[in-house]
Amino acid sequence: MDLHDIREDYSKQELSEAECAAAPLPQFEKWLGEAMRSAAKEPTAMSVATVGEDGRPSSRILLLKEVNEQGFVFFSNYKSRKGRALTAHPFAALTFFWPELERQVRAEGRVEKLDGKASDEYFASRPYTSRLGAWASEQSSVIAGKSIIVARAAAEAIKHPLHVPRPPHWGGFLLIPDRVEFWQGRPSRLHDRIQYRLENGEWIKERLAP
Repeated sequence: MDLHDIREDYSKQELSEAECAAAPLPQFEKWLGEAMRSAAKEPTAMSVATVGEDGRPSSRILLLKEVNEQGFVFFSNYKSRKGRALTAHPFAALTFFWPELERQVRAEGRVEKLDGKASDEYFASRPYTSRLGAWASEQSSVIAGKSIIVARAAAEAIKHPLHVPRPPHWGGFLLIPDRVEFWQGRPSRLHDRIQYRLENGEWIKERLAP
């Protein structure tokens, strides 16, 4: 399989400093809205990169569940590999890619756990079977086979036929960005890259070389 000649020339849109908002989160909300209206597949999907206790980086795809004036919100098992990594090193990097719009967004920053009330509210909104799964799965642990998880889920259904409370090991994270980059694909790989960098409490907006 030869991968050398697989490439695409991007040319749909441009991005200038002037058309970008003064701060990154309003700009992100604008782009996310455009991605959702463009019928992009999984517009809230993002790669979440962390660093474990051993210093090794790892990444996985999660779904963004909220963006607010503070940052980006996602949920996970606190005892999972990413949960343990974020406890050991509370920093992460997010990457969104919307090929339909030839756009990418990268965000980096400090991560905090959400308070119990916010995690309870989101957990209560999840489908019943997903709530059972949060109890049944010791996420990222080695298991002997799929049947174990199925059996655990069935046991949790018996234990919680109606109301499924949030497990204490499951909840939300908030990434508070200090660096966000907006990437717009352009012809000849001369892509537009506008970066926001937090300095002394103020956002600095600057163009990066492609």
